[in-house]
Amino acid sequence: MTINHYPPVISTPAPRHDRRSIAELLAPLEKIAANSVNLVANHDARFEVNGETHVLPRYLFVGPRGGDTPIRLGIFAAIHGDEPEGAHALIQFIKLLEANPELAAGYYLSIYPVCNPTGFADNTRHSRRGVDLNREFWKNSAEPEVRLLQAELESRSFQGIIALHTDNTSSGFYGFVRGATLTQHLIEPALAAAALLLPRDERPVIDGFTARNGVIRDCYAGVLSAPPKSRPRPFELILETPDSPPEYLKACAFVAALQTILVEYRKFIAYAPNL
Repeated sequence: MTINHYPPVISTPAPRHDRRSIAELLAPLEKIAANSVNLVANHDARFEVNGETHVLPRYLFVGPRGGDTPIRLGIFAAIHGDEPEGAHALIQFIKLLEANPELAAGYYLSIYPVCNPTGFADNTRHSRRGVDLNREFWKNSAEPEVRLLQAELESRSFQGIIALHTDNTSSGFYGFVRGATLTQHLIEPALAAAALLLPRDERPVIDGFTARNGVIRDCYAGVLSAPPKSRPRPFELILETPDSPPEYLKACAFVAALQTILVEYRKFIAYAPNL
C-alpha cells in the first residue's frame, strides 16, 4: 500500500548527519525473517514526505498451532520518534520468540517496531511534518502514517493492542488500560513482571491522570487504538517505561511484560468457554 501526501507542514527536516538509520535498527529482524519459518517481514506499506518515500515496517510472527483460531495481537512502538526503547524491546522480543517459538503458541503477532519512521530517523517526538501522530487517530487525519496504521487496525481485527512508550518525567514503569474489561486483569501481571527489573510508578497522578498502583484508566484523545466501532472491543494496553534506566533494563522490562501478557491472555482464552 502506498500513500502519497504533500505538501509539508510546519516542520523543518533535521540535518542528514543527525538522522538515525532504521535499516540498521531492523537489520537483526531482516536476518531472522530471511531464514525463519515463523517471522515474515512486510515492507509494502509506503508513504511520501517532501518527495522522499518511507516505509512503515511490519512483521508477522506466527506461533506454533495452539488452538482452532489464532489469537491476533498488534504490538506497536516508536510512534513518538524520540522513544526508541520500544523498538529495541520489540527486536529483543522477536529474538526471544524465534529462539522459543512455543512462547507464542496459538498467536499471530503483528509487530510494528517503528510507527513514526521520519520522527525516529530525526530523533524527534513528532513526524517530519511536525505532527504528534499519537493524537491523530480516528480524527479523519491526513497524516499518511496514521492512515496506514488505521488501515492495519481496521483490516486485522486485533483481539489485543499493545503500545510501548517512554516517559521522561517518570521514575517508574506504569500502564494505561482501555478497551475490553479483561484489560485490567492483564495489566497487573504485566506490571508485576516488569517490576522485577524496574520500579513501578506508584504516584497518585501520572502524566496528568489519576493513577492507582501504576495503572491509569483514562487517556489522551487520538492515541493509537482500535477502530471506534469495532465489536467486540479488543483489550488495549499502553506500557510506559521511565527514560533514565539503562537501555538493556528498559528493553528487558518491556519483554517481560509482553511475555506475561501472552501467557495471561492465553489462559483467558482457554478459560473463556467455561465462563
